[in-house]
This record gives sequence, C-alpha cells and structure tokens, in this order.
Amino acid sequence: MPHHFTTICMSKNNFFSKVFRLYYDGFRSMTLGKTLWAIILIKLFIIFAVLKVFFFPDFLKTHADGHEAEYVAGQLLDMKD
Repeated sequence: MPHHFTTICMSKNNFFSKVFRLYYDGFRSMTLGKTLWAIILIKLFIIFAVLKVFFFPDFLKTHADGHEAEYVAGQLLDMKD
C-alpha cells in the first residue's frame, strides 16, 4: 500500500511540474504576451489600489467612530422601517 501511495504522490508532483514547465516555457518565449500581461497587471493595480483610495473611502470608519457594530445594526434597522 505505501508503494502505491508514493506512486500517486510522484505522479501528482510530476503533473504539477509538467504544468509549471509548460507555463514557464510559454511565458519565456513570449514577446508580445509579456507586454500584454504587464498592461493587464498595471490596470489591475490601478483599479484595486489607486481607485479604491480616491473614490471609495472607508465610509464605516468615518461615520462609526469605533462603534461599527452598533452603526451597522442601526442602519439595518432604519432601512427596515
């Protein structure tokens, strides 16, 4: 039984190493793809970091003053009425 288990683990490890090598070789040989991935990563950084800071302020911190749970409960109960 242990021999079968090690065979399964080795085959999984071999599978992941083959997948890693596939992507590694693919990205290494890209020229235009690297540029496109860089543009995608820059856009994601702008969307999640820059826009969040300037356009989505921490509303709860500015209105709750340390009593976030009570503020949220009050807002939910006020919406019910």
